[in-house]
Amino acid sequence: MTEILSEQEADLHGEVKSDNQAFARSDRTRLGVWWWTIDRWLLGAVVLLVVLGVMMSFASSPAAAARMHLDEPFHFAVRQCFFAAAGLGILLSTTVLDARGVRRASFFIWILAIGIMVVLPFIGHNAKGATRWLEFGGFSLQPSEFMKPALIILVAWMFSEGQKGQGVPGVSIAFFLYLVSIVLLLIQPDVGQTVLLSVAFGAAFWMAGVPLSWIAFMFVLGVTGLGSTYYLMPHVASRVDKFLSHGDADSKLDTHQVDRAAEAIAAGGLFGRGPGEGVMKRHVPDLHTDFIYSVAAEEYGLIFSLFLISIYAFVVIRGLSKAMKLSDSFQQVAAAGLFVLVGEQVFINVAVNLNLIPTKGMTLPLISYGGSSMLAICLTLGLALALTRRRPGTYMPG
Repeated sequence: MTEILSEQEADLHGEVKSDNQAFARSDRTRLGVWWWTIDRWLLGAVVLLVVLGVMMSFASSPAAAARMHLDEPFHFAVRQCFFAAAGLGILLSTTVLDARGVRRASFFIWILAIGIMVVLPFIGHNAKGATRWLEFGGFSLQPSEFMKPALIILVAWMFSEGQKGQGVPGVSIAFFLYLVSIVLLLIQPDVGQTVLLSVAFGAAFWMAGVPLSWIAFMFVLGVTGLGSTYYLMPHVASRVDKFLSHGDADSKLDTHQVDRAAEAIAAGGLFGRGPGEGVMKRHVPDLHTDFIYSVAAEEYGLIFSLFLISIYAFVVIRGLSKAMKLSDSFQQVAAAGLFVLVGEQVFINVAVNLNLIPTKGMTLPLISYGGSSMLAICLTLGLALALTRRRPGTYMPG
């Protein structure tokens, strides 16, 4: 009698063959096992975003290069192609890790990133009043971008160890790692990344099943801390004042960048001006980085903009759905925290472009120009895909 296997069993045990696939399900090679255990829909969506990011870089590069008086119009596009190739390499190589490998990699990444952030005030590159980058060989590295996913995985690990009741002070260690990270972020200063990381940490904290009273305390503490930055950090006050005074004819604050981005989005209409035909991008200073969404909206229109957002929504929602089905508490909290981290960044960037919140200096994941952003987001999603791979005992039954 022919045994009928469920799709999940077939994926796990490799007992069904298919002549129409790149790999037979019975293929037990490392590559074959990877192919049948990875979420190929999520992987495909991420690769599509990388491709769209390269496409948008070619659209924005000439205007950005002209504004910076560079001779090569596609200077940023060529570099983005290099970053995209390196990012995909990191993404694919990271997805082969098991849970132990994810923890180990995250530990060393966090230690290295924190070490660089400690010396950054002394040797880092200062731009726009912040010291967030380490420059070498014509490239700049922002260590905080790599610290974020590593921290989320480490705190998820500590929460999981603390729940086992074996004397490990997991919650205390998790809070210590978090406090070290945000103190170094505020020294730079980088309030936007601090808010991003704090929300992701709070989400991991909540998913780990801690008491609601702790969550309420963290919320009050976070709101208080965020409000205090208005009075303690002049650049934060300036951004908030610009946001609140936007549209006020009597205001003397410079809202040029946000205004031009809004005009670019409005000019795109439903279908856009056409590839390379954008006009307002020539007047948006950070068009190839923080305001790449406005370039996409002007040249490709509202429909493309919504399509782009829908891809992000698919990645985050599908990722969270798979994370919630994981049977291991560490993998569940870590994977969900990583997808929350990506979703937050998308929300902040698009909201800034639409002038819904004050400017934050946050890139659009996989779309904005930037090596650190591209490599770090690929690392983040690679770790998340590694944690959600289908392995025996990984997912809860049903």
